[in-house]
Amino acid sequence: MRLVLLGLPGAGKGTQGDLIAEKYKIPHISTGSIIREAVASGSDLGREANDFIIKGNLIPDELAMKIVYERLNRPDCARGWILDGFPRTVRQAVFLDQRLQSDGAHVQIAFDIRITPEEAIRRISERRMCSQCGAIYHLQYYRAKGNGVCDQCGGELYRRQDDNEETARKRLEVHMTQTHPVVHYYAQDGRLFSVDGVRSIDEVFSDVDHILQRTVHSECAGDIQ
Repeated sequence: MRLVLLGLPGAGKGTQGDLIAEKYKIPHISTGSIIREAVASGSDLGREANDFIIKGNLIPDELAMKIVYERLNRPDCARGWILDGFPRTVRQAVFLDQRLQSDGAHVQIAFDIRITPEEAIRRISERRMCSQCGAIYHLQYYRAKGNGVCDQCGGELYRRQDDNEETARKRLEVHMTQTHPVVHYYAQDGRLFSVDGVRSIDEVFSDVDHILQRTVHSECAGDIQ
């Protein structure tokens, strides 16, 4: 099972990716998390990536493609994977298809989780992250049980530097000019499925899982358990 999650920033791609990963036992690969790890490490690569992130811009294609393909070659991806945050440009999508084709594989489904720009800005500004394990929470949709601490590890929750309204608007502009065309790329050969993201987490996942069982399961019968 090889999936791509698309949608505006704040659409819930990370949350849905975690749910799919839990049910189907395949890794949820967030490009953003990998990059943030590099930023936290203080490496040259991390500092370079951070220069783009804090301004609300995408990191260069070459950097993103190298990070992702190396990750997909790890043993835990043998049965499949969920990509969240990649591809972000049509060039990246073409590159991914070409590299997978050389391995005898392909992206089976691209999910477009749809929300309005106004909803995206509101969600981003209300998002919180664990300072220790990186878990994502939301002040309205996915609140931590404790008072400002992570349910998983007890780490302190904080708002990322780029999770503010000004940067959110910039990220939406970048998304519409560079990333939204990826939706059309996957739509042209029937791999795109759109889901209404302005609902509860469980309702969105119900639609996503229905599509997975109907489409991917029929294509890979016996491979998904």
